[in-house]
Amino acid sequence: MELWFTEKQTPVFGITAKIKQTYVTEKTDFQDLAMVETEEFGNMLLLDGMVMTTVKDEFVYHEMAAHPALNTHPNPKKVLVVGGGDGGVIREVIKHAAVEKAVLVEIDGKVIEYSKKYLPEIAGKLDEPNVEVLVNDGYMHIIEHKNEYDVIIVDSTEPVGPAAPLFERGFYQGIYEALKEDGIFVAQTDNPWFKADLIQKVNKDVKEIFPIVHVYGCNIPTYPSGLWTFTMGSKKHDPLEVDETQISEMDTKYYSPRLHKAAFVLPKFVEDLTK
Repeated sequence: MELWFTEKQTPVFGITAKIKQTYVTEKTDFQDLAMVETEEFGNMLLLDGMVMTTVKDEFVYHEMAAHPALNTHPNPKKVLVVGGGDGGVIREVIKHAAVEKAVLVEIDGKVIEYSKKYLPEIAGKLDEPNVEVLVNDGYMHIIEHKNEYDVIIVDSTEPVGPAAPLFERGFYQGIYEALKEDGIFVAQTDNPWFKADLIQKVNKDVKEIFPIVHVYGCNIPTYPSGLWTFTMGSKKHDPLEVDETQISEMDTKYYSPRLHKAAFVLPKFVEDLTK
């Protein structure tokens, strides 16, 4: 018998993947978690029925969440990742020699536990000496740590359940206060095909707080529509003013120095959402 998983990305549209085996199905204290092996994308983490990451395409999201901001900030010594218990963003963050401390704050410890077991390619750097892993509420961590971080990356699920507060204006204000005077933050802001209103709202909220705001995009096949966006808010440094010839080559599969500025060139219908 064939077993297929379908993520209903909207009430009338979804994507389907053939499952080889199921490792975990568990209702944690915060969400429904599943870890499965798929024919096409390898091991896949699902939260509340939504694809969070897969072995095959994870590098796109994790590289693009981390490197544009870290290559915009001239000296990112201390970095915070909110969410992202699979460890992929942390893996990319510590590729930067300037980073002395990377802090991961994940509300659901089960995500970390099962990612280490079933996604070692992604979570394999969580035990590095310059990484601190906290099982805690990222919203509260932000509020309690003022003027502490050079870069903050919000690696959240979609704005439902425990991630809902991470898309509120008050959270972005808290991030501003948790950043140092030249700090930068990045948040994943979903896709323009199905969540145009979310991109508009986040862009408006962030522009009311940060003087420099840009949206950039990438292609992630297992995420709704395949076209994904991130929003960057910066106190001082503009990613479009970075000299890409000064960006060091590193071990990446999607991000590159030439892509740095190109990622901020948006299709017109997406660009219109940011005006």
